[in-house]
Formats: sequence, C-alpha cells, structure tokens
Amino acid sequence: MTDKSFRAGIEEKVAAGERLTREDGVALYECDDLSWLGGLAHQVRVRKNGERVMFNVNRHLNLTNVCSASCAYCSFQRKPGEKDAYTMRVEQAVQLAKQMEGDQLTELHIVNGLHPTLPWKYYPRVLSELKKALPTVNLKAFTATEVQWFEKISGLGASEILDELIDAGLESLTGGGAEIFDWEVRQHIVDHDCHWEDWSRIHRLAHEKGLRTPATMLYGHIEEPRHRVDHVLRLRELQDETGGFAVFIPLRYQHDFVDAKDGKIRNKLQARTTMASPTESLKTFAVSRLLLDNFDHVKCFWVMHGLEVAQLSLNFGVDDLDGSVVEYKITHDADSYGTPDKMGREDLLELIRDAGFQPVERNTKYEIVREYDAPVSMAERRSVPQDVWT
Repeated sequence: MTDKSFRAGIEEKVAAGERLTREDGVALYECDDLSWLGGLAHQVRVRKNGERVMFNVNRHLNLTNVCSASCAYCSFQRKPGEKDAYTMRVEQAVQLAKQMEGDQLTELHIVNGLHPTLPWKYYPRVLSELKKALPTVNLKAFTATEVQWFEKISGLGASEILDELIDAGLESLTGGGAEIFDWEVRQHIVDHDCHWEDWSRIHRLAHEKGLRTPATMLYGHIEEPRHRVDHVLRLRELQDETGGFAVFIPLRYQHDFVDAKDGKIRNKLQARTTMASPTESLKTFAVSRLLLDNFDHVKCFWVMHGLEVAQLSLNFGVDDLDGSVVEYKITHDADSYGTPDKMGREDLLELIRDAGFQPVERNTKYEIVREYDAPVSMAERRSVPQDVWT
C-alpha cells in the first residue's frame, strides 16, 4: 500500500467514525507528517468535545514515599531509614490538606508508595478524616497497584477494599500503575506484582461499583510504538466492556537528576534512555486519540510535558489539562527542566485561551463546574497545527 492510499484510507475511517486497527496504530506512529496526524486527531476531539478544554482545580497529597518496590524508572520511592523517607500521620495529612482549602480546590489526588509496615486501616481512616475536613472536595486516591497491595496486607479482596474506601469517601481511583502493560517491556521496568490482569481486574471492579476512573500510559523509555498501541487497545477493549474510564492520560517518562539531599540517582533506566521529544509526545497524543474511539477525553498532564507542549497538545487530540497541582513530588523528584510547581485557576484560563480554546472547569467526575468565556480570537485560530521541530 502506498503512503497516499494509506492516508486516504485512514482519513476515510476517521471521517466515518470507523474503528482503527492495531496495524493502523503502528503505521500512524511510523508517519512523520505531524501536522497531518494532528489534524486527524483534532477532527476527532472537535467531534467529541468541540473547542472546549477542561481543567480542574486540584492538589496532590502523597502520604508516604516509603515503598517496598524499586521500579526501574521511579525517583520518588525511598526505603525505610533513608534520609528523606517520610510517612504522614493521619493528623498531619489532614492539617496539610486544610492548608489547601483556600485555593478553592475541587479535587485531592492521593498516590503513595507501597509502605511495608503501615496497616491497611490507616488508608480508609485517612480518607474518612480528609472527607470530614474537606467535605466538598472530591477524593481521587490510590492506584490499582496500591489496591492490590492493600489486598496483600489486609487479607481482604479488592471488592471489599473498594467498598470500605468508598464508604470512607473515595470518589475515584487514580490511573497510575499502568505504565506499559506488555510483559516484554513491563518485566524490565516494574518491581511489584500488579500487572495487566490485576490492574484491569481492579478497575473493572471499580467501574462495577459506579466509579469512573482514569487510565494512564508511561511512554518514552524502553518501549516501542507497538507496545504503546497494544497498551491503548487493551484499554479500548476494557472500555468496550465497562464504559467506566473517564479519560486517558499519556505520561511522559522523566529522567532523574542528582538529588541534593543524598546525591543518589534512582532511575535505573537513565543510562540507556532518552526522554521523549516534544514531537514524539504530540504524536503519542494524536495516535492515542485516534485509537481510543470509546474514550471521551484525552488529558495532557502539563507537569510532565511542560506548558508549551501542553498548549500544542490541544491541537493533537487533547481536550483536558490537569489542574493547578501546586506540588507533584513524583515528577518533581525526577525532573529538572523547570516545570512550574503551581498553576492557579487564572493561570490555566490564560493558558487555554492563549491556545485559542474555551476553558471549562470540571470536577473529578467530569461534571461541569463552570464554563468560561471563549477567547475573542477563537474563530480565527489556525485550522491545522503548526509545525513542531525537535
């Protein structure tokens, strides 16, 4: 098949809303025409979400960085006794969360290490106390990997664990722990027992219980484009079954730097990897949007991509930007390229409008909180993405 006929076939499928195949996905990654890819993905995002870009006002809370696993890519984890290892008491977590209240946040995002000695009951107790302290804030907490860890330390099944967490105030799991599902890659990057079978099992249970959850993919390390395609097609199949995923979030793998506190580089992949370029990131957003026809939203987590790529991604299939964040230790313990710690509501409004889109504030459940005025120049915004070079 010639390049011309391939493009014509893809264009026809996209225009008709026809599902793309695995072979289509791999071929799209091989395409070097970034503007063409972006235009196709933008066509899909406009069909689904118009010219609107969603965002939320959130903060991240990491209760502990002590972890029994030593995943190859992770700069966040610490072992018991290390100089900057920490674990918050319940009261500390509540006190810190209360300090965030003035930011008018709607979501608290909680992800942690797999602590080897914390008892299971600590986690629902934290959620319960946080909900009492911040009753109007949505609690989005724990990866499927953490839930599987809770199974190990409690002796309970995931269904019982989720029921108890929901009773304590849980409104969504997080999408983490997915990384890359294909075992060919996963065995080299992940140091815990939660793989596709358990990750999908736990999200399936969450969906059955009425939770809408995000799904993620960590890209730009040792995987190949075919592994990314496999990853999103597994998610697409599970979404066909449950309909419970709210959003897909490609996460850009981060290189480590020398931690000033102990001088260690914890990223075991660093010597043989390079971070994904802006071009590769935009291609990943576009191909993901095109393949995931049953996902309503694709998000750019700007902390991992930088603000310029975040703006450009809005022309490559993305219709959602993560929120104000303030501090995200899992990334800021890795990157050193100057991503800001904080983007407030006004900053996000300016970022979205400057890119030529209408900002829409949402909550964790993707319910609209407020629609804002569109930029005056939106009607004159370029019809195709600008060229990007690395």
